[in-house]
Amino acid sequence: MNETALLQNYLILGGLIFSIGLIGFVVRRNMIVMFLCAEMMLQGVSLNLVAWSGYHQNWGGQMLVLFMIAVAACEAALGLALMLMLYHKSETLDIAFWQDMREAGQPPYVDHEVPEERHEDAHWPSLIPAGRQPTLDTEELGHRSRV
Repeated sequence: MNETALLQNYLILGGLIFSIGLIGFVVRRNMIVMFLCAEMMLQGVSLNLVAWSGYHQNWGGQMLVLFMIAVAACEAALGLALMLMLYHKSETLDIAFWQDMREAGQPPYVDHEVPEERHEDAHWPSLIPAGRQPTLDTEELGHRSRV
């Protein structure tokens, strides 16, 4: 496999990782999942930087990735501490709960609940009672040989 095809494969993989992280960040409302999706986007960019650095035979992209990893570690520590403080304050990690943190003059976010499906009362089949109760062997119940 030549270098251009290898670079193309790495760039496609990095783009896929970034786009999966972006979709997860936009769609989910849990703060921890959003944080992990942001880290996934950062890893997609890091993979692309390393791929370009290897293709051009220089160390610039790889050095930038090392600095990005150091900054991401600091960001992870601060972000998790902030999430813990917010959770202790409100007992939830839902982003929609934090209406008091928006800018002045911004309309509040109104979350519309998805209506639950109405299930008709299910008519379950029932067995007609017939016959007599079987006699149970007390020795078998005490020993339970099949367990």
